[in-house]
Amino acid sequence: MTSERRDKERRPMSVRHTLKARRALTAVAITTGLALAVAGCGGEDDDKPEAASSSSPATDGGKNKEDESSPEAPVQDQVLAEVTGGEGVTLTIRSAVRDAGGFLTVTGKVKNGGSGRWVATEWRGDEKELQRNAASMAGAAVVDKSGKKKYLVLRDTEGRCLCATFTPFKAGEEKTWYAQFPAPPESTTSVDFTIADMPPATIEISGGE
Repeated sequence: MTSERRDKERRPMSVRHTLKARRALTAVAITTGLALAVAGCGGEDDDKPEAASSSSPATDGGKNKEDESSPEAPVQDQVLAEVTGGEGVTLTIRSAVRDAGGFLTVTGKVKNGGSGRWVATEWRGDEKELQRNAASMAGAAVVDKSGKKKYLVLRDTEGRCLCATFTPFKAGEEKTWYAQFPAPPESTTSVDFTIADMPPATIEISGGE
């Protein structure tokens, strides 16, 4: 066999090998390109949820802040009546509730608006059995003007009033109080609250059966 013939026979084989190599490289390149494209798409999709999630807390956080702040908004205290007596003492009545058991419970605040110390000894009443009480609301009463009847503070079996007792008030100090009375008839919707030398305070009754 001559050298020219050998060269001719070798050329087709080398061409075939070259074509196979090129096809393999092309397939690898396509596969790599697809993989990169998929990875790129995946990266974009991953970025979108992150962007959404990063904006959600800001929106939700704003809503939660409003929701949380609403209950904390200051609420004005209800005032049924307010009177001021000697020594700058102010009596505020906030509620007068008729209980189902036949009681009337009155609540409020007392403030020493004077410049010196104040002791509510005169508020405990003049009855002898009430003298065992410390400074208190024991001398309070409610007057049913329509029924022409006066109701005194209730007492327990030992003679102690069903009411608040007080330690001395410092200047500017304010304290809460309560006093419990027999309830007037259902037809009575308002009464006058009185104690010591304080002016009478007309209050509306709420609650009942």
